[in-house]
Amino acid sequence: MPIKPTPEETKLWSESVDNLLSHKAGQAAFRSFLRKEFSEENIDFWLACEAYKKIKSPTKLASEAKKIYSQFIKVEAPKEINIDFTTREDITKNISEPTHSSFDLAQKVIYSLMAKDCYPRFLRSDSYLELVNKTDNDQ
Repeated sequence: MPIKPTPEETKLWSESVDNLLSHKAGQAAFRSFLRKEFSEENIDFWLACEAYKKIKSPTKLASEAKKIYSQFIKVEAPKEINIDFTTREDITKNISEPTHSSFDLAQKVIYSLMAKDCYPRFLRSDSYLELVNKTDNDQ
């Protein structure tokens, strides 16, 4: 069952992309919007990086790094993200010895893309406006 945001939460989302991404319901609403825009891989990658940075075990870190690499970074990856050649090359060179910061630059690029491009469109989208109006009317 989808997480139902409170009116306060939906309004907070409009203050910053960080507010949006820090709520499960915000992530779900943003993912749904990005899916319609064919750029859902951006939030999936960003969330994968957030989880990756919390990994304690070096073995798990290495296996997760390879998974993120094959899913999002390598050319022709199933959910290939839109990053510059140099960033992609740097990750490719260092993937055999991953660190907690292996994906930081790519994550910053994707965050910036979402914040400057997708997020403003999300705030103007029917799906977001419906959420705001729906939670207002439910009170």
